[in-house]
Order: sequence, then structure tokens, then C-alpha cells
Amino acid sequence: MNPSDVLPVVPAVSEDWDERLHSTIDHKTKPLGALGLLESLAFQVGRIQGTLRPTLVAPHILVFAADHGLAREGVSAYPQDVTWQMVLNFLEGGAAINVFSRQHGISVRVIDVGVNHDFGDEPGLIQEKVGSGTASMLSGPAMSDEDCVAAIQAGRRQAQAVLNLGANVIGVGEMGIGNTSSASLIMSRLLNIPLEDCVGRGTGLDDERYQRKLSILKQVAELHSGAQAPMEVLAAMGGYEVAAMVGAMLEAAAHGVLVLVDGFIATAAFLVASQLRPELSQYAVFCHCSEEQGHRLMLSRLHAKPLLQLGMRLGEGSGCAVAYPVIESAVAMLTEMASFAEAGVSEKS
Repeated sequence: MNPSDVLPVVPAVSEDWDERLHSTIDHKTKPLGALGLLESLAFQVGRIQGTLRPTLVAPHILVFAADHGLAREGVSAYPQDVTWQMVLNFLEGGAAINVFSRQHGISVRVIDVGVNHDFGDEPGLIQEKVGSGTASMLSGPAMSDEDCVAAIQAGRRQAQAVLNLGANVIGVGEMGIGNTSSASLIMSRLLNIPLEDCVGRGTGLDDERYQRKLSILKQVAELHSGAQAPMEVLAAMGGYEVAAMVGAMLEAAAHGVLVLVDGFIATAAFLVASQLRPELSQYAVFCHCSEEQGHRLMLSRLHAKPLLQLGMRLGEGSGCAVAYPVIESAVAMLTEMASFAEAGVSEKS
């Protein structure tokens, strides 16, 4: 599978505005660096948009839903049916992602990219179903190469759909019982980290079931030891929703759009995508540090500084929605805060 045949080109962000942005931020009415991550975030958004007056337009969060064959092996505290039940909850507006998105004026799109359920013509649900859940990784690859590519392309189409609506901020989220197992395996393989440091309790496993999960994932890793390249790892041990997030992130970045990365599973998708297109990192904002065990370590290896640390481990894109007003504050600082000269305030000598 040649990534160049199925992935968009992500351009490097221009450095043309760097000096002006740094100077503008440094001369706001505050001590140098006093607004911390807000300053680097404002610089990033201005740099991406190539302006001292960036704007945030039509923010969207894409929630990709899919099932995992491995869930039937007991790696989750919840049954697989929870995936489709939560999809209906999203559509009815009752989930955390709906609540937070409504609060902050963010549009949510729910996409079935591989749920093991027939939704029929469910109003509001976007149909991109590649299959009815992946195969069990204990018996073979989660996805064929063709299905992996199809899921990536589904993600690209959905990003393009909101780009066509004028969105210049796109977050990605997911729903899929068993997908922390997939994220742990991807993280372990692509970063060469022992599984014990990557595997967490997911949906709340007790000690006994956690040890069972770890044992199963070690078997999976051994079975797929030949998968080493990012696309190989994604097909062997990923999921339809993980592949769709890879496609959505890359498509958004290819069009010069800010990419909001949610928690553990979304960061695993980012890990795959950024190894395929390293320029993606320039467009990505890591919204929070999940409570899931491996997330802090993965963020550290990616040299990523998450905006928030709230002990969350929900998924759904919920971290993107909660972090969005912080991004708004960073942009407002850059575009509205007075400089020392404008305010007639003496600068530090």
C-alpha cells in the first residue's frame, strides 16, 4: 500500500509571518510570555492563516463511529452494542459532545464508518459504512488494505464536506467500544514502547479484566509483528474510525485548516497520520491530556503540549469542544488586546 496514492499532500506552514506575529504578541500589554500557551497558540493560528488578524469560522467536530471485532474478546467493560446506542444518543443531542458543542457554538457531524448495526435511514446520521465492524485482530488483520484505504477516504470526504461549508477549524472524535485497545497497539508499535506502558483501563476495567486485556493485546502484537510501517500498522491493528480520523486530519491540514486533536484514540490516529505526513504537526492543537494511561507518554513522545488537563477519558471529541473557547481566547488576545504603544503604557526597559 503506497501512502502517496491515497493521501493528500500537506504543505509546510509558511514562515513569512513569524517575525511579525512574534513582535505583535510580545508587545501586547503584558510581561513577555505572561500568557503562556495562549501566546504560542495565537502564534500558531496566525501563522497557519498568514495574518495578524486570524478568525475562527464555522468550527466542526467530526465524530466517527465504528466497531471492533476484538471487543468480543472481553477487552472492554461495556458490550459492543453500546457503540450503536451511543450513536443514537449523539443524534438525539444527549451526549457530552452535544452538550459542550452547543455551549460553544460548534457543529457536530456523526458518521457511521463501521458500526455493527443497521441504522436504516436514521435522520442526521451520515453513512460512510465500510463494514460492520473490523475483524478480530486475534485471527488476522483488523482491516484489509482496501478497507483501510476506504475508511481513510471516508474521513477525507467528511472533512471536505465541512471545508465546503467554510469551516477553518475541524476537530475529530470517535465512538467505538474496544478502540483503546487499538490505540494502545498502534502507540506501542509506532513508538517502540512496551505494551504495559500503553495499555490503560479504557472504559473502567477492574484489575482482573485489565490483566486479561493486556494478555490479549500481547497476543495481537505478536501475531502482527510483521506490521511496522504506519499504514501496515493501521490496517492490522486499527479500526475504521481510527483510519477515518487519519484521513480527516490530513485532508483538513492539506487545506490549511486548524486541526483539533481530542484524546488517546484521536492522538493515536494523529500518530499514524503524522508519520505519513510530518507537516501535519504544524496544524494540530492537542486539546487535552487524557486520564488514559498511555496518553501522557504519547504526547510527550510527540513533543505536544495539551491545552487542558481535566482528568477526562471520554472520547467523542469532547476534549476538542471543551478546549475550543481557550483557542477563541488566544485569537482574541492577538486581535483585540492593545499594545503598549496603543495603550500609552510604558514597556519594560
